[in-house]
Amino acid sequence: MRYLTSSFILMSVFCWFKTKAEFFTSIGQMTDLIFTEKDLVNSLKEYIKAEESKMSKIKRWAEKLEALTSTSTSDPEGYLGHPVNAYKLVKRMNTDWQELERIVLQDPADGFINNLTVQKQYFPSEEDEAGAAKALMRLQDTYKLDPDSISKGKLPGVKHSAFLTAEDCFDMGKIAYNDGDYYHTVLWMQQALKQIDEGEDTDISKSEVLDYLSYSVFQLGDLFRAIELTRRLIALDPTHERAGGNLHYFEALLEKEQHEGKVNKTAFEEPKTVSGIYERPPDYLPEREVYEALCRGEGVKMTNRRQKRLHCRYQDGNRNPRLLLAPIKEEDEWDSPHIVRHYDVLSHEEIETIKELAKPKLARATVRDPKTGVLTVAHYRVSKSAWLEEEDSAVIVRVNQRIEDITGLTAKTAELLQIANYGVGGQYEPHFDFSRRPFDSNLRTDGNRVATYLAYKNEPDAFKRLGTGNRLATYLNYMSDVPAGGATVFPDFGAAIWPKKGTAVFWYNLFKSGEGDYRTRHAACPVLVGSKWVANKWFHERGQEFIRPCGLTEVD
Repeated sequence: MRYLTSSFILMSVFCWFKTKAEFFTSIGQMTDLIFTEKDLVNSLKEYIKAEESKMSKIKRWAEKLEALTSTSTSDPEGYLGHPVNAYKLVKRMNTDWQELERIVLQDPADGFINNLTVQKQYFPSEEDEAGAAKALMRLQDTYKLDPDSISKGKLPGVKHSAFLTAEDCFDMGKIAYNDGDYYHTVLWMQQALKQIDEGEDTDISKSEVLDYLSYSVFQLGDLFRAIELTRRLIALDPTHERAGGNLHYFEALLEKEQHEGKVNKTAFEEPKTVSGIYERPPDYLPEREVYEALCRGEGVKMTNRRQKRLHCRYQDGNRNPRLLLAPIKEEDEWDSPHIVRHYDVLSHEEIETIKELAKPKLARATVRDPKTGVLTVAHYRVSKSAWLEEEDSAVIVRVNQRIEDITGLTAKTAELLQIANYGVGGQYEPHFDFSRRPFDSNLRTDGNRVATYLAYKNEPDAFKRLGTGNRLATYLNYMSDVPAGGATVFPDFGAAIWPKKGTAVFWYNLFKSGEGDYRTRHAACPVLVGSKWVANKWFHERGQEFIRPCGLTEVD
């Protein structure tokens, strides 16, 4: 484009001289050429200035990316363990590189463009960028983080610094806005406005931010603040196409509400500032507050009395020959339902082998629709998983055998070893591992669990096709430490179990009668910092009849 434009200018001048060649015969006419040349020189200087500005932008981009990639490639998993880094990587690949492509396309940089075009097919999509943004908002809610802390990268246990620019915050707000999430729109637009007010150099204008912010606070029911923000918007941009109409509508609505006595007529005398705080709207999850409090380490119902019932021991799997000389260290995590943790069940080398085997097979984790029984992806389960067979490696054979030895259950009817990796904000909201069956009104349990039972009583038998019965027990291996977040929590009885690399936790999902233990509804909390790897082994009922006989009562 640069050469094309230069050639075009020179060709234009050449053609002009060809058609006006008699100018040399008249000084008066030639004076016109002086001004023409000056105009061409000014045009040429503007062109050069534009090219230099463009190359300066590209150079700054290259220097910034070189520094980023130098840091990120030295410790990819650690770097992506910071959720802000993960979000900004997705955002850069989906948005910023396309902007760079637009700039570079102004030059005949065919080699770069061809390479970028080939690589673009592997780039994250807009959906990925939105998903990463929503993950940051999920962390914000679960761990009660304010936007300023996230923007400055002030998170516990981080290994790499990261920050969000005013433009990043603005884009976060827009993603929430497009999703009809006005609560998060307000939080992130406020943060963008705050950073602009603090003098951050950005291409985002205050009027753009106020446009989204004023309408969003109106949607949250704050009419007074909507009027105040709209007035600020008009003061900055009197010609704004929507602001005038919005202000007229807001003021007319306020006057109507004041006339009807719905609001105090003097309430607007002290205009609110943009630091207003709004309550997070309720959602579909009834135990949301309890679940998220446990994720933060709050509300754990571990009493002194219960603590005294918890013990540590060496466990040999009922004198299993493979464990006699090297018994497993077992610790009680909870008394009822009984949850135990086993230590040193996976070595570092085994974990790395399992991860390498799983990585090529990882795909978005699915859940079974409770109405149709069909597997589908869901916003409440954000992770990727893979299933490993014993044919994949001798390590899988050894690990399966070890789990069987420790639990005393047969793995012949168990599911394959499932490997799961949770990314930015990765989570699995409260769920049951077992399949719910038709409600039995004689089941002895408390009212809360009866309500939960009723809510899921029409779920199809998810494991019928396997022919191995329901999921009897869960064995959960932790294959990584998680610097912050990522706990396994049980909202029903208030337990939180934190990941420890090389350990595993075990519990029964069914009573000995075969009825589901609804207390075992559990969740994988969002990963705040780090990367969480787990390996699940689910044991089924068939084949365990003589290993774990039926109880004498219905709920034993």
